[in-house]
Parts: sequence; C-alpha cells; structure tokens
Amino acid sequence: MSAFQSEATAKVAAGASMSVFERYLTIWVFLCIVAGIVAGQVAPGVFQAIGHMEVAQVNLPVGLLIWVMIIPMLVKVDFGALHEVKQHVRGIGVTLFVNWLVKPFSMAFLGWLFVRNLFAPMLPADQLDSYIAGLILLAAAPCTAMVFVWSRLSNGDPLFTLSQVAMNDTIMVFAFAPIVAFLLGISSITVPWDTLLTSVVLYIVIPVILAQVWRKALLARGPAAFDAAMAKIGPWSISALLATLVLLFAFQGEAIIKQPLVIALLAVPILIQVFFNSALAYWLNKVVGEKHNVACPSALIGASNFFELAVAAAIGLFGFESGAALATVVGVLIEVPAMLLVVRIVNGTRMWYERG
Repeated sequence: MSAFQSEATAKVAAGASMSVFERYLTIWVFLCIVAGIVAGQVAPGVFQAIGHMEVAQVNLPVGLLIWVMIIPMLVKVDFGALHEVKQHVRGIGVTLFVNWLVKPFSMAFLGWLFVRNLFAPMLPADQLDSYIAGLILLAAAPCTAMVFVWSRLSNGDPLFTLSQVAMNDTIMVFAFAPIVAFLLGISSITVPWDTLLTSVVLYIVIPVILAQVWRKALLARGPAAFDAAMAKIGPWSISALLATLVLLFAFQGEAIIKQPLVIALLAVPILIQVFFNSALAYWLNKVVGEKHNVACPSALIGASNFFELAVAAAIGLFGFESGAALATVVGVLIEVPAMLLVVRIVNGTRMWYERG
C-alpha cells in the first residue's frame, strides 16, 4: 500500500463522523415505516408490480438498491489493513471470538427463547420461524461501515478499527453462508443452499469485488480525490436503505396494522444481544490487557450489525412480506440509539477500564 493510500485509509477511519442522516437514522426509519404502510394501502397494485419484477428469484429493483446500499460502504474497507492485525493480536482475537463464535449462536438462542417460547402467543404463529431466521441473519453479519463512526466517537484506534473490519469482511465471504445454514438448521428452518449461496455471491462477493476495483481507481487519483468521492457517495447508502424500507413496509403494512406489537417484541432479543456482546468484548479486552482505544472499537463491532446485508439476505431468501425481512428492519430501527448508548458507556467507564 502506497503512502497516500495509507493516508486515505487513516482519514476514512479516524475522520468518520455522524452525518445528519446517520445521527437521526431511527427517525428516518420510523418515517419510512409510516410512508411505506400508507403507500402500500393507497397503491397496492404498484407495489405488487414491483414485487413481480424478478429474475431467478432476485427482485431487480431491490437488488439494485441493495448494491447502492452496500458498495459505497465497502469502498471504505481497506483489505490492505490486514497487516495491522499483528499489532493487536489480542484485540483482534476478542473481536473474532465475539463476532463469530458468540454472537450468531447467542442470537439463535435468544430467538428460540423469546420468539418461539416467551412471546409466541403474541406473535403470528406462521411467522415464528421467519422471525428467528431474520434475527440470525442480523447477528451473522458483523458491522462494516457504521463501526468507523462508533470508533471515532469513542476515540478508538483507527488502524485497529480498519484491520478488524477487513478481517471480519474477509471471514464473512466464507463463513456467512455456513453459519446461517447451520443455525437455521438447528432452528428447524430449511433454506435451500443454492438460494443462500446466491445471496452470498450477489450481496457479498460481487459488491466486495466492485467496491475494491472502485476504491483502487479512486486512490489512483490521490487522497484528495478519494476523500471528495467518499463525501459524495456516502449518502447513497442511507438513501438506498430508506428507499428499500419504504418498499418493504409497503408489503408489510397489513401485518403491522393488525399486530403493531410485533416490532416492540422483536426489539427485545436484539437489544439484549447488543448490550451482552458489547459488554463481553469490552470485558475480555480488559482481561487480556488491551488498551482502551482498542477495547472500544472491539466492543462496538461486536454489538453492531451489517444490517444492510441482513436486510438484503432476508428479502432474497424469504421475500418482502416475510417475518425475516421485518426482523432485520427492527435491527435498523434500534441500532443507532442503542449504539450511541454503548458509546457513552465505554467512554464513561474509561477510568475503570484503565485502573490497574
């Protein structure tokens, strides 16, 4: 990696700040829920037509929106930062342990506990499996883009943040499908392997390749051009996400009107997951002796999700009207306020962390 590539990489990680869209994402998502429900009731025929625009079970408008969501975020990821892993082996070890050996499995357990048991009488019986599938998809996709923001707000080490994102994304290409298939299997939910692998290729492999080609072309023009391009394309992801949510809730509207409590009930296991994983990663980093500016981004990536991928996979695997798609969107709805609270906690406990 050249000197100006390193400079651009560091700027992306260290200079990340919350845009207006990101800071108030929960409000925008709520407005999209309302807009989607209203639009779906007013013009159902339009959305049914959109729903039928498919090729090989891939909805073309949604597929395009998902690429616009994911690719700009992946342009930020520098796989060359993998060499930084050796600088913080213990912190990376904690991150990978929580992200891949704890998080998906604990979410599968929480889904079973709350959705299939405690909340089952209050949820549509025919959607229980689908809700659990959505929760699993959410937990199996570690955060890629927003973690740069959380790291910045907690004064995290920018190069460590980059290296753990690069490592997670590399593992995700190979591990996402097997872990999802395994956890859906033990949850008695059958998903055809060909459908799952198609989702991985469409929403992970191809976007990663396109994003890295784009990144290389931007870096070839110099760090100033790279920074300008990132500032310009950054809002694309959020805008495409919000448009996807309007479509999704146009299809989900009837079910939500009939049972508005569903969103609140699905939020419970997601919130428990956020606070459990962040606390576990934060504590484990203290146990192994990592610095606070490493523990913070490690804890924050363990708590947050690549919800754009989760939404994409849920729609691809189960469809617009599925409980799985709704469950992943609940993750979008609560992520920003929950993560801002986690940031406040790790910032406020620095004295405790560094004691001794």
